[in-house]
Amino acid sequence: MSTPKSEFLKIMTERGFVHQSSDIEGLDKLASEGRLVAYVGYDCTAPSLHIGHLLSIMMLRWMQTSGAGKPIALMGGGTTRIGDPSGKDETRVLRTVEEIETNKQSIKQVFAEFLRFGDQMTDALMVDNAEWLAPLNYIGFLRDVGRHFSVNRMLTMDSAKLRLERDQELSFIEFNYMLLQAYDFVELNRRYGCNLQMGGSDQWGNIVTGIDLGRRMGVKEQLYALTCPLLTTASGAKMGKTASGAVWLNEAQLSAYDYWQFWRNTEDADVGRFLKLFTFLPLDEIAKLESLSGSGINEAKKVLATEATALLHGREKAEAAAETARKTFEQGTLADNLPTIEIPRADLEAGLGVLTAFVKAGLVASNSEARRQVQGGGLKVNDEPVTSDKATVGTADAGTTGVIKLSLGKKKHVLLKPV
Repeated sequence: MSTPKSEFLKIMTERGFVHQSSDIEGLDKLASEGRLVAYVGYDCTAPSLHIGHLLSIMMLRWMQTSGAGKPIALMGGGTTRIGDPSGKDETRVLRTVEEIETNKQSIKQVFAEFLRFGDQMTDALMVDNAEWLAPLNYIGFLRDVGRHFSVNRMLTMDSAKLRLERDQELSFIEFNYMLLQAYDFVELNRRYGCNLQMGGSDQWGNIVTGIDLGRRMGVKEQLYALTCPLLTTASGAKMGKTASGAVWLNEAQLSAYDYWQFWRNTEDADVGRFLKLFTFLPLDEIAKLESLSGSGINEAKKVLATEATALLHGREKAEAAAETARKTFEQGTLADNLPTIEIPRADLEAGLGVLTAFVKAGLVASNSEARRQVQGGGLKVNDEPVTSDKATVGTADAGTTGVIKLSLGKKKHVLLKPV
């Protein structure tokens, strides 16, 4: 398309958020008039969203700050009971209603950091699709909604097609997921005038199915789709996955310091792209940071880490994380606010195996991984290399500081605190 008229789509295009759209010109017109009502759905499969969800949250945030319309964060209290098969090689574990509710309450915390909620025109809404999905009568749903779906077409959707091509099981309950997600779009339009669904590119088929269902069920206004790319790093790795697992957004699952460190460890080739997507820095300032070379690229990474962390955890915690890293890496001192794990003093008095200590600290996933790190010289206790997998740590290692510093490589540190 030509240069967008709306500030929202101008930002989306310039910063690299746009992957596909059902009608970019139509969206641009609605956005320029402030008439978008857009939603993104988030299933409650864990106590926290992860960094893979952050791109769509940023889209909702930019939509609100640009004045394009009202964002809706849709909690999947209903759809989580089914499980989205998109991008999965096997059936998801079904969670209880109680687990889903607990996860939902935990997930909600993040949105308050990014969106402004209230009663004004562009204030965000948070709703739960269990409100309309849980009471559905199955036979009535099949007659009113199911009759608009072609099984032939459903089998061509990636969420089903890839499973079948690989001879992997696709349960009947999962097969129904696309019906429920499509119905969400129709119901949100009826209740709130929602006219746009956004999400990752893996949701394209589900989103356009919702547009088609709306047309078939008598939605008079046009519905729209807008997807963002599924990000990979410059080396081809999936964005947000690390050796120790997902990069969680809730601080209870991942400390602000570890979150800062994730961004600080960004590959050189990704710095400019991530500054555009995950910070609110002006593009001209980002261009200057992108142009840095040599040691300058490390300064750009620190800016990325601090700005991205400030958005989620607040400026104070972001700057504290940056200062902790500076003390730890540049001065070689022991920073008080490194991640700390409490451990029973009795365990240390008895002599805690070094492999077990690193597993408990969350620096490695297993004793065997810790053993491999010892063989490669990757583990340190109080900055001294661990040379034997039979070594132990004890209360004497806490010394005058009262803590034991465990290190994996040069950048990952955890303090063990006897209690």
